[in-house]
Amino acid sequence: MSPRADAVRSRERILEVARRHDARSLRLNDIARDAGVGIGTVYRHFPTVRALIEALSVETLVRLGAAADRALTEPDADAAFRGFIEDAVVLQLQDGGLETVLTDLALTDPDLHDECSVARGKVFAGYDAVLSRAQRDGVVRDDLSVAQLQRLICGIEHAVRLGAPADRDLLLDILVSGMRPGTLDSSAATATAPIRRTATIG
Repeated sequence: MSPRADAVRSRERILEVARRHDARSLRLNDIARDAGVGIGTVYRHFPTVRALIEALSVETLVRLGAAADRALTEPDADAAFRGFIEDAVVLQLQDGGLETVLTDLALTDPDLHDECSVARGKVFAGYDAVLSRAQRDGVVRDDLSVAQLQRLICGIEHAVRLGAPADRDLLLDILVSGMRPGTLDSSAATATAPIRRTATIG
């Protein structure tokens, strides 16, 4: 076997083993041990845990990008938005490293994982397109940003992990309902204003 073929095989073996670990608590030493390779081999392919997480998330990013594409072909903007939000939550629950890949951009080294950067760029564009369409069609309030939407989805992911899988649909319903235009009317805003003014920390 050529050195190049051997390197490809070892990389795939590392990724195969890493997929069986919780992406939120990966340790390169553990991966090397379970994959039956030296720690130096792991570091040659993935010099940091972040690099390994990004490599593991490429497939999920591609699937999330495809979910956005499907949403944009759905004639009903309301169903399209709800379907995309649900797909995003499901994928983040399946891939524990996806939240980090989508939100901690300062830790990304584009020279290491161009494939990940490209896939993530498509996801960001998909988020923007789906949200913009929903806002244009009056399905979602127009003051919600893509970054805020992503953080809300991360919040649902965390809530489901803390609770139970059966909580997902209820939490999604609450999230989507809260993003409707005019969810907080003037009477509700007036009623809650005194509470906001008197609330203190410390």
